[in-house]
Amino acid sequence: MEIDQLRHLSKVAELGNFTRAAAELELTQPAISRSIARLEDELGQPLFERRSRQVVPTDAGKAVLATARQILGMIDDLKARITDDGETGRVRVGAIPTIAPYFLPGLIRRFRDVHPRAQVCVVEETTEKLLQKLSDGEIDLAILARPLNVKYLEIEDLFDEELLLVLPSGSDLCDEPVIRLERIESMPFVLLGEAHCLTDNIVHFCRNNAFNPVALERTSQLATVQELVALGHGVSLIPAMAGRMDSSDRRVYRKLAGTTPKRRIVLAFNPYRYRSRLADAFLSIVRAVSMAQASEL
Repeated sequence: MEIDQLRHLSKVAELGNFTRAAAELELTQPAISRSIARLEDELGQPLFERRSRQVVPTDAGKAVLATARQILGMIDDLKARITDDGETGRVRVGAIPTIAPYFLPGLIRRFRDVHPRAQVCVVEETTEKLLQKLSDGEIDLAILARPLNVKYLEIEDLFDEELLLVLPSGSDLCDEPVIRLERIESMPFVLLGEAHCLTDNIVHFCRNNAFNPVALERTSQLATVQELVALGHGVSLIPAMAGRMDSSDRRVYRKLAGTTPKRRIVLAFNPYRYRSRLADAFLSIVRAVSMAQASEL
C-alpha cells in the first residue's frame, strides 16, 4: 500500500469521478484506475461501487477512506511543521458564498501587507462542504455563519451581522425608512437554495415572528437574489456587508422594525490538526478585523 494510492482513493471519493480526480491530480484516468485496482487487489475488496454517472465508496471503501485520510493528514501536518518558517508557504481559507466576496478581500490585503511572501488560497463553498474540508485537513480555517452542527471542530463567535430588507427601487415601501414586518408578510421572497445557511436564518426569523416567507424563486448566488429583487420578483433579506457594497440604484435597503434579524459570523478550525504560524497570523487578523466590524454594527 502506497501513499499515492491513498491520495488517489481520497480524491476519487471526494469528487465521485475517476476522470475529474485524475485531472485534479494531474494524472491520466487510466493511471488512477490502475492505482485503485491495485489497492483493491491488495485488500481483496472492491472499494468503489461504479454507477452510471459517479462512483461511491463501498462499506470497505469507507473504512479504508477514514484511515487513509488520517494517514494523509498526519503526513501533511509533518511536512507543514518541518517547513514552517512563518513567512513563506500558504494559508488555506474557506468561506461561505454570502461572506467570501464581502469580508475576505480586506482580510487578505491586510495579511499580505505583513506577509508578502505568503500565499492565500481561498475556497468558497457551502457550510457542509467546508466543515468536511476542515475535518479532512484540506483547509486551515473557515469563516461561516450559525447555525452549525459540528463535532471535533473549534467554533469561535466573531460578530453578529444585521440582515437588511432589500426592495426594488420602485417599491412603495422605499419611502419608509423602517419597515414593519406586517408590510412584507404577503410579499414573495427570493431566497438562496436550501444548502445555504442564510436561508435558514431568514426562515427561522420569519417563523419566530409568526409568518412563513413565500419563496417563489431560489438561486445559488446572492448577487442573483439582488438582481431578481431589482427586477421586481420579490423581496429578500440580505447581509449588511453585502448591502453596504451594493452601488446599484435599482434596489434599496431598509431596516426592519422591532426585533432585528441577524446572523452570527463564526470562525472554525480543526484543533486536532497542526496549524502553521502563517495560519495563526491569519487567525489573529480575522479576530482583529472582526472586533472592528462588531463595533461598527
